[in-house]
Amino acid sequence: MSTDADGGAGRWEQGSPDPSASATPAPREGSRLAVGVVSAGRVGAVLGAALANAGHQVVAASAVSRASRARVEELLPGAEILPPDEVVRRADLVLLAVPDDVLPGLVRGLAASDCLRPGQIVVHTCGAAGVGVLAPAAEYDVLPIALHPAMTITGRAEDVARLTGACVGVTAPEGPGEDAEAAWLVGEALVVEMGAEPVRIPEAVRPLYHAALAHGANHLVTLVREAADLLSGAGIEPAERVLAPLLSAALDNALRHGDRALTGPVVRGDAGTIATHVRHLQERAPDAVPLYRALARRTAERARAGGLLDPTAAQDVVDALAERPRS
Repeated sequence: MSTDADGGAGRWEQGSPDPSASATPAPREGSRLAVGVVSAGRVGAVLGAALANAGHQVVAASAVSRASRARVEELLPGAEILPPDEVVRRADLVLLAVPDDVLPGLVRGLAASDCLRPGQIVVHTCGAAGVGVLAPAAEYDVLPIALHPAMTITGRAEDVARLTGACVGVTAPEGPGEDAEAAWLVGEALVVEMGAEPVRIPEAVRPLYHAALAHGANHLVTLVREAADLLSGAGIEPAERVLAPLLSAALDNALRHGDRALTGPVVRGDAGTIATHVRHLQERAPDAVPLYRALARRTAERARAGGLLDPTAAQDVVDALAERPRS
């Protein structure tokens, strides 16, 4: 199996463990853990560094690309670069920081390579998956936990500090009994040690939780760049300087006040202005029209549902946004 640290787990050969790497790691003082990072992509390197700052020891990491090896050197100094199965053998806490689509195959491969042992904590960082994906590892009596930081991570040192105050979605096995609750508490304790705030995410809603974050963060970037491109296309520069105060205030108000933060022609019911927007966008930036229409319609729906726009005015807005056949 061969993947990059930014998109996978590194290189390892299933079924060919190195005997010299099979010894159980020496116990740490107190609750300090030997941490193994698979792999040293942006998320893995940053969370590994945060765990090291909390007093744990990152003993090994998998890294293939030049960028991932540089992150190990910068953020995880002292960690030995090894194949994923050898990283796991040396770790008390295994951090699987690989893309969502890579994770299931990686877990199956690690389980088949006989590198897991009872008592290990196995954590993955994928947003859409809960602990079900760790089932092959859980058969070895490891403690499976999913931790997903609800923040943008660039893989730089400043991200470690930015974790402070950020939320991290925690998912652990569900069910009655002390064992299940203990897993949740371990996950929450790790998050607190990293300086972040744990938020419990039930297994069944992990995909919806992740969709919400991706919808907000990724599509926000798209929306901001669309607006900046429209200004730049009209010769208005610097576009980012024009937008920054407006968008910063809009984001702050939306988080504080919800839909009541809405301003602009949609919530005012200015159908004529909206029709003018659409006409000029069609002439100067036709690729932007579908997104403008979709977001304006959804804005009208939210404004009407929230009592901010009466039904007649809302219909006028929808009519102004309607596609009309070309003559």
